[in-house]
Amino acid sequence: MSGKTVLDNELLAVRAAELYYQENKTQDEIGAILHITRWKVGRLITQAREQGIIRIEISHPRARRLGMEQDVKAAFSLEAAIVVPGGGDGADVASRVASAAADYLVAMRPYSHVLGVSWGKTLHQVAQALPAGWCPPLGVVQVNGGVSHSAAPGLAAETATMIAAKAHGEVTLLPTPAILERRETKEAIESDRSIRGVLDHAATADTHLFSAGPASEVSIHVQSGYLKNTDIQSLQQSGAVGDVLGRYITPEGTIADRGLDKRTLGISLDTLREAPRRIAVVAGPEKHPVALAIARSGLATVMIMDEGTATFLLGNHTQEVSA
Repeated sequence: MSGKTVLDNELLAVRAAELYYQENKTQDEIGAILHITRWKVGRLITQAREQGIIRIEISHPRARRLGMEQDVKAAFSLEAAIVVPGGGDGADVASRVASAAADYLVAMRPYSHVLGVSWGKTLHQVAQALPAGWCPPLGVVQVNGGVSHSAAPGLAAETATMIAAKAHGEVTLLPTPAILERRETKEAIESDRSIRGVLDHAATADTHLFSAGPASEVSIHVQSGYLKNTDIQSLQQSGAVGDVLGRYITPEGTIADRGLDKRTLGISLDTLREAPRRIAVVAGPEKHPVALAIARSGLATVMIMDEGTATFLLGNHTQEVSA
């Protein structure tokens, strides 16, 4: 086939695609306009799709990036990955990820009997996005402390209570701070029979739902009064990339600061890993490093994220494979 013929075919494919997708012409109408057969029109439209002349994008708040989901799932040996489109401001992206997480929970099978939940802005949005009756009645248990030290209202109890109420289930709260000033205080609280009962119950959860926070001044632990900016700087120097269940981790998913970890109240990361289903919900560029740590270290079996986070994970995985 000559170069001119190839070019003619390409231009015809472009024109056929424009008429079909932009002007809503039928293949018979396109054939009449371009003076070619209906069969030829069909071939040209197929050619346009295969050559990338046509790019079909589903634009809807609940649309997903299915190809990226399969790539992330395979790269990090996950049971499932959910990826929603990027675009818009950070609030829009966070809202789409929260809605996708709520959709996943509604469709989740088998149903959870005991759902362990962490807390934070992301999970609060997930709770808000869940419909009433999203699941048969189940037990919801708060897995790490969350009583706020600041004037801002705490999200922990409200989030767990909302998730349980929408399933007409029961909630078990952990009415303690997330981080104590002294290890001895934390151990004394943890040894209290009622608190120990909540933690033991949390350890029986068959599903855990958690988000992650960045190791930066925007961390909810700073906003809630648990940590100061100087604490964050120290954590960064220790290699922390973010927190899971209030426990700051390195890129390998290990504890960054043992001293701080011993003052953190809630189930351990080892206990988290024992649950058969562990759902991480992450959104936004500030959480890219901690999302990668979660994916690498097996803290989650399911990850729900935005397109930018998925791109970051896959880019780093490719670099590691080729290194």
